[in-house]
Amino acid sequence: MPRNIIERDIPEIGSVEREALREAAHKSNSVLSEMRAEKKNIQCEHSYVASDKIFCIYITDNEALIQEHAKRSGFPATKVTELRKIIGPVTAEG
Repeated sequence: MPRNIIERDIPEIGSVEREALREAAHKSNSVLSEMRAEKKNIQCEHSYVASDKIFCIYITDNEALIQEHAKRSGFPATKVTELRKIIGPVTAEG
């Protein structure tokens, strides 16, 4: 399944308390669980919180499922980009 990065514009998200992030993760996880129970292939790997954005890495069959999750969870999917490759320090090694 393709891996995607989702950019979510959420003003001041980087300054919210940990409990608010915990609640947001719980809401997202609940929707993901519901969707998987409906036989929809979607999973979250992890997310990065910046000042006014969250960047999420999802594995899913298609962007429509990401948009459905966004609508059902209430978290915007401002921009979705399919990732083609992953590189890191070991990429430079022969």
